Amino acid sequence: MRHTIASLRHGLTESLTPQEQAHSARLLQVIDVAIKEAGGWLDFQSFMNLALYAPGLGYYSAGAHKLGEGGDFTTAPEISPLFSRCVAMQCTEVLRQLRKGSVLELGAGSGVMAVDMLREFERMGCMPECYYILEVSADLRARQQTLIQQQLPQHLERVQWLTELPDSFVGIIVANEVLDALPVQRFCMQQGIVQALGVAQGTSGLQWQLRPADEALTAAVQKIDRSLIDAWPDVYCSEVNTQLPAWIRSVADCMQQGAVLLIDYGFPQAQYYSAERTNGTLSCFFRQRMHDDPLIKIGLQDITAWVDFTAVASAGLAAGMELEGFATQAHFLLGCGLDRLLADLSEQPDATRWQHSQQVQKLTLPSEMGESFKAMAFSKDCDLQLSGFAFRDLRDRL
Repeated sequence: MRHTIASLRHGLTESLTPQEQAHSARLLQVIDVAIKEAGGWLDFQSFMNLALYAPGLGYYSAGAHKLGEGGDFTTAPEISPLFSRCVAMQCTEVLRQLRKGSVLELGAGSGVMAVDMLREFERMGCMPECYYILEVSADLRARQQTLIQQQLPQHLERVQWLTELPDSFVGIIVANEVLDALPVQRFCMQQGIVQALGVAQGTSGLQWQLRPADEALTAAVQKIDRSLIDAWPDVYCSEVNTQLPAWIRSVADCMQQGAVLLIDYGFPQAQYYSAERTNGTLSCFFRQRMHDDPLIKIGLQDITAWVDFTAVASAGLAAGMELEGFATQAHFLLGCGLDRLLADLSEQPDATRWQHSQQVQKLTLPSEMGESFKAMAFSKDCDLQLSGFAFRDLRDRL
């Protein structure tokens, strides 16, 4: 999950400003039209897509403050620059082995990660040919440009913003907390019958509603069910990312040569769909609180689902890439030299060292982000050695 200050499991009580209420109401009108056009019921993937990405209104398309303190959630780059420095080390290792290439960051958020990585590239004397940022949000793109202009004006010309994947890319593609924001389908299996869990209009607003699943969703769920050792209970609800194979293939197709590094929270498939996890992994984030109701605060809250890394690995292999490694975030960061970076701060004042130590604990402790977050890397048309997976590689658990 994204790092939050606290979590709630049964909705939120914070009041909304008049502007927030008006914004949410406008998006609800768009969703209401979509529900009516779909015959009174909208599959969850379509609902999630509108809630997050409806032009000018979706959570990621509008201009609300989303990241860091004062936002809805905090990601690893906001917690500590050491995270981005470790990722930059892994990128540098790839670029040096390729002897050329660029970096492409998918969804750069606040721009903090780009700034810290560019600083680390400069420190290591290995600047990429270009630092691309693919950003669909005009608001976030503007914030990223402002931050880089303010903090690294000498490197602004090296950064280029994209709205779609390039046709031919050489280097390393980095996606930190991107997969969790891909819209998913929700399902319930009841006594062996797969049903789709979608959204309809009720007397008091949006409500969940079951419909018979179509052939594609039924086949996807049954394939997962057959792969598991432990049987699901008679009623089992979860989600499946049916868009994942196409998304991974689009990334692989744009890659001429290089690597793809994915960092997100998730599990191997056997853990993701364990018999005990009877209501899936769907999570929502609003003002540093986590809850599980996506049908409230429409357009004002983040909606995510944990990542099935077994499915990611299968999709990458099917798209013609080689799976180079799979590790917990803690093991990945240690493999990239996190302990050395922390040791280098030994001459800093006590308060500074304590602050960095606290940040590292958030990034690495099992009770924080250390085990729930995973790193996975693929390569295409090259033979790479990746230090991030040398400390411990968990590919055998996929």
